Amino acid sequence: MTADIIAPLPIDRLRQSFQTAEPFPFIVIDDFLEAAFAREVAAAYPTFETALQQGFSFNFVNERKKVQVTDVSRFPDPVKRLNEAIASQPFLDQLSEITNIPKLLADPELVGGGMHVTGPHGRLDVHVDFNFIPERKLHRRLNILIYLNPTWEADWGGAVELWDRDVRHCHHALAPRLNRCVIFQTSETSFHGVQAVRCPEGVERRSFAAYYYTREPPPRWNGTTHSTIFRARPDERLRGYVLMPAERLQRELQEGLRRVRRGVGRRVRRLVTGR
Repeated sequence: MTADIIAPLPIDRLRQSFQTAEPFPFIVIDDFLEAAFAREVAAAYPTFETALQQGFSFNFVNERKKVQVTDVSRFPDPVKRLNEAIASQPFLDQLSEITNIPKLLADPELVGGGMHVTGPHGRLDVHVDFNFIPERKLHRRLNILIYLNPTWEADWGGAVELWDRDVRHCHHALAPRLNRCVIFQTSETSFHGVQAVRCPEGVERRSFAAYYYTREPPPRWNGTTHSTIFRARPDERLRGYVLMPAERLQRELQEGLRRVRRGVGRRVRRLVTGR
């Protein structure tokens, strides 16, 4: 499955890069997919307006003008193939070699992942991700982001930023160029965000995201679980002191409702299928 989709990976070099990266373990793989397939996936992506009809739209203080499509049945065929490839056991085995995290699991429900389409004036504040799915007792360990923008100008913003643990210094700002893949360890200090998107009308920032889990907790886990935690950048005092706390409550309420709906959906499927 992966041979004709994902380009050969230099495992040893990537392992060394992952282990020595700052401010937290991560790697960047340019030309991640075979070139022809990357162009095929990019061409199959929906417009912002089409994605709005298919998925969930984020219009919060922390995250706005972004649409997330997690329903695999709505994926165009090239996107389905991409999703299958990065969830395949051969690719999981390679990730384990690179990151030294054994027994990695893909998420068939793509919670928080899938096709992401962000329009002009979109943003995603600096944050660390939720660390646990209680319904399935899964610990989140890795993020993978694959960028699918045929053209992206530097002054359009939209770079993914990797920050230090105190959110005082941005160590890296990685442009979302076509066929770039960023993989990083999910932890209590893996603060990351997206620069404000300033692309012209009619252009979208496109990416595919997936997350990997283990049933075993990460080393030195203290038993604390949490949802997404946002932090203000150093020049965003108003957001940090006023806007973010108010939105945190709203998001927690909405996430609680989504979890209830997901639980009901799983129970209905078990009743229908007997599994």
